[in-house]
Amino acid sequence: MSQIVGILLAAGNSRRFGADKRLHPLPDCTPMVLASARHLAAVCSRSIVVIRPDDTVLASLLAAEGLETVVCAEAAQGMGHSLASGVAATADAAGWLVALADMPYIEPASYRAVINAMQGGAALARPIHGGRPGHPVGFGAVYRAELLALTGDQGGKAILEADPAALVLCPVDDHGVLKDVDHPLQIVTTDN
Repeated sequence: MSQIVGILLAAGNSRRFGADKRLHPLPDCTPMVLASARHLAAVCSRSIVVIRPDDTVLASLLAAEGLETVVCAEAAQGMGHSLASGVAATADAAGWLVALADMPYIEPASYRAVINAMQGGAALARPIHGGRPGHPVGFGAVYRAELLALTGDQGGKAILEADPAALVLCPVDDHGVLKDVDHPLQIVTTDN
């Protein structure tokens, strides 16, 4: 067993966005996926970004930043495959902090809150803001087999629902844990 590994899921198709939102620039001109990856890497000593097989531009961008990538051959089949690929690539981890590429506004303190809960013994952890659970989500190594078995379009939601007593909610003062970007207008400001 080693450390908690960050997994950034970045193999989606951006269907609702209308273009590849992962590469879409934020107001500071940083591509969305790069902002999300940087935030995760700032708190996880090892983090990986799961991408599609055809993501040559994205792979180059991430490599230039010194970020590790994992190519998910079955990415088109859904998020479950992507998450399982990330876990398989880091199977010896003590746990995983799972983040989404389209959530670039999560503050480092929110990532740390989830990691701290996991390091304190939580098997499942996630931030909560304004009474609503958000991302990233932490999964302890006890869920390795379930994570590796994921397929289709469901991520770790079924695992969270199957074991609600194990879930530690981490209160944060960060609207970013709830803000995923599905449309271009959502990236104009962090206040909407």
